Amino acid sequence: MTYDVESIRAHFPALSAGTVHFDSPGGTQTPLGVGQAILETLTGPLSIRGRRSLSERNADDAVTGFRSAMADLLGADPHGIVYGRSATQLTYDFSRHLSLDWAPGDEIVVSRLDHDANIRPWLQAADRAGATVVWVDFDPETGELPASAVAAVLTDRTRLVAVTAASNLIGTRPPIAEIAAVVHEAGALLFVDGVHYVPHTFVDLAVLGADFFVCSPYKFFGPHCGVLAADPALLAGIHPDKLLPSTDVVPERFELGTLPYETLAGVSAAVDFLAGLGALATGVAARPSISRRALLRSSLKLAEAHEDSLRDRLESGLAALPGVTVYSRAVERTPTVLVGFAGRSAADATEFLFERGILAPSGSFYALEASRHLGLGEAGALRIGLAPYSTPGEIDVLLAAITDFVLR
Repeated sequence: MTYDVESIRAHFPALSAGTVHFDSPGGTQTPLGVGQAILETLTGPLSIRGRRSLSERNADDAVTGFRSAMADLLGADPHGIVYGRSATQLTYDFSRHLSLDWAPGDEIVVSRLDHDANIRPWLQAADRAGATVVWVDFDPETGELPASAVAAVLTDRTRLVAVTAASNLIGTRPPIAEIAAVVHEAGALLFVDGVHYVPHTFVDLAVLGADFFVCSPYKFFGPHCGVLAADPALLAGIHPDKLLPSTDVVPERFELGTLPYETLAGVSAAVDFLAGLGALATGVAARPSISRRALLRSSLKLAEAHEDSLRDRLESGLAALPGVTVYSRAVERTPTVLVGFAGRSAADATEFLFERGILAPSGSFYALEASRHLGLGEAGALRIGLAPYSTPGEIDVLLAAITDFVLR
């Protein structure tokens, strides 16, 4: 099926500024409709939530709309959708909540594949509780983290396993459903970082089996914030510190203070834009009877195929260049390619590309343990991240520039 990328790009004012963006793992550009939703909510009648005045209803609708949109995106229950300032903040919050029940001798499993936001909070919480931290390694040659590696470290004292659904450094997508099965068989909970996963595939939490799942809307066209999804019944058994007059209802009990209604409206608009990607890409309008969840499934399938074809084009071009090492090698992976250069600094490559109008940053990108495990230390390597608005022409421009860098 055709994928009209220019129709999609027309909704992103930032893409006309002249920079070629390969920095989407750090945050995508934002479509105009998301900005408009934020503006209209913030400047329209707005009050504390209620159902009497228009201003109260606008606030309430922003919250319920946000929960409904994220539930549709993730295959979750709207009553299990928790807003947070960031995925990092939510992970820290829940590490504190959950560790209240840990004791010396309990074991917490973390992965070297992960962003530090799904490692450090658990290490610090375990230290406070006197629990033991157990590390699970990925294969640095293949980039794979199989369920068997996780199963090998589980015991009857394992309380929680924290693992990424997709590496923000090398793109590896571990088999989360298989990992969930062995974790639950051991009687433990599974906390999944889905920040780099959600932008690149259709998500079904029932299939994945995660007990807690976090993501960041600014990675998929939305505003800067974080979202946690969990079974409302599981959340009901967790009692965070809160103000005495504030509600004890789930999920509101986890959201401190007045919510940023304009941000929530922006998230809903981003999910709606994702749902409409299929119609934009194909030029075929969706039937009104089709649910947003179904539209998300078909749209994200199209976007994933587009991104994977661009990744294949990129990796084929890189394979022909001398002295170039591609560290993104897992069979299942996102369109994120980590590249190193023999005898050359990745930081120098980033500067070389930037001088040619191409934004492809270098570093470890907070996946410090993964970068070290790959032998790249804290310096990391050059990361090339693709998005639904990336084009074949941009790949060719990038390859030409990298060729110049390697051969100069």
